[in-house]
Amino acid sequence: MRIATLNVQSLRLFPDADGNPLRGARDSDVSEDAGLDQIDRKLTAELLLQVDADVVALQEVFDQQTLDYFHDVYLVPAGVRPYPHRVCLPGNDGRGLDVAMLSRRPLDRVQSHASLKLADVGMYAPAGVDPELPVFRRDCLMVDIGPMTLFVCHFKSPYPDPDKAWITRNLEARATRCLIERRFEDPAKGLWLIIGDLNEANDGDAGHPRAIAPLEGDVSVDLMQRLPVDRRWTYFDPHSGLYHCPDALLASPALAARWPDAVPRVMRMGLGAESSRFRGQRLAGVGWHRPHASDHAAVVIDLDGLP
Repeated sequence: MRIATLNVQSLRLFPDADGNPLRGARDSDVSEDAGLDQIDRKLTAELLLQVDADVVALQEVFDQQTLDYFHDVYLVPAGVRPYPHRVCLPGNDGRGLDVAMLSRRPLDRVQSHASLKLADVGMYAPAGVDPELPVFRRDCLMVDIGPMTLFVCHFKSPYPDPDKAWITRNLEARATRCLIERRFEDPAKGLWLIIGDLNEANDGDAGHPRAIAPLEGDVSVDLMQRLPVDRRWTYFDPHSGLYHCPDALLASPALAARWPDAVPRVMRMGLGAESSRFRGQRLAGVGWHRPHASDHAAVVIDLDGLP
């Protein structure tokens, strides 16, 4: 089974008189050239054609209608083999940027945790945090596919207030760990994978330990660390000029042991040329900043022999 993750950067529909055009790969709070939107989304489709994964975890998808439209109008015409199983459930992001999944394998169970509160997993609210608010900034989508369970996540970004964002992201990490411990009698022996954009800087935030530390250490194996450090980055921040690896594959110890030679591939051909550290061949039509497939690379891993 080939599994991938991709933050598709603000994928949503804007109906008009000509149909349902998609917003391009651009942030909603930045005014950019809307004339590049369709080019962006064709590049997103071309990237997923190259990825050719059986299961794709997506972040920043507006809703199910958007996901279906993107699949039918962009992916399939681009030559991507269809994904008959598609899920995008409502999350908590006020802009509607939710987590989603495309799958060619049947989904045995799909469970949203968008409404989860701290008390639901036995956690207490730290000072300044409303205990009645949902824990997850978007969702933690738990999906069973055969013997494997995926936890599709998109944790809080470090903006606009890094200190408050750290608290939110740390609570999300702790709650995800609670969900894993609830799902598996012995989490170390279960086959599970935390996948998605965890929004963790390479060295954590200034003045803080890593917010996702509750999911690291003996709890999981970071499959991205099977790559050399200089090949581990998945995101370029044009404002700071820094390269980061927010896109994660945190595997259970049992999964990591079962596939000791499975090494992720970071597919950067859809990134803008401003991410100059990437010297490989880009998709035709990619520009300096835009057009591009996304501001994130896709991450792919092959788990051979998984039924």
